[in-house]
Amino acid sequence: MRAILTAILLAMASPVLAQATLTVTGDGSRTVAPDMAVVTLGVTERAARASEAMNAASTTAEAIIQRLGAAGVAPADMQTTDLSLYPVRENDLNGQAQFEGFEASNQLTVQVRDLESLGPVLQAVLDDGANRLSSLRFTLQDPRPIMNEARRAAVEDARAKAQLYADAAGVTLGAIQSISEPQETNGGPQPMMAMEASRGVPVEAGSTTINARVTMVWELVQP
Repeated sequence: MRAILTAILLAMASPVLAQATLTVTGDGSRTVAPDMAVVTLGVTERAARASEAMNAASTTAEAIIQRLGAAGVAPADMQTTDLSLYPVRENDLNGQAQFEGFEASNQLTVQVRDLESLGPVLQAVLDDGANRLSSLRFTLQDPRPIMNEARRAAVEDARAKAQLYADAAGVTLGAIQSISEPQETNGGPQPMMAMEASRGVPVEAGSTTINARVTMVWELVQP
């Protein structure tokens, strides 16, 4: 009984102090030239009958696919992302909806890995009848090496900040307690000057910025 009472008194006299920590967020980025374009394009046709509208859109879509294949785009890099058919109604002068026919659309999302061919390819598919271009973005075929460089830069940034704060507070950094990475956020293309029109539709890849962020927690050692 005496031993238990002594242990309780010692515990009350010497409370355990919480370990002080420092949490810092570091940012890193790398800017590189993209090596791939992702473009969404297609065709929309209107006709009096549903079958006529769809047949017209399908014929043009097939010509576009053939043109892309001839330009070196692999079948795996072409995907139909929209195929639609619906009636078209427009209001007359009295505000009454009038049936105008049917509209059919066929849309492809295409990965172009040879950026030098992008302008001429876009011009060629327009010549083949494409009349929809809904998006164009530049990216990297394999962003992992650049992403890892940005992560290393983020860790270096966090270390520098942590050391600055520790020095200013007069404490010493101890062991790292945790490292966490929030969801990646990658910058989009930075457009530059357009190419000459003689090379096809004017486009320029510019640059792509890859961003990384890391949160690190250190123990703090009192002097």
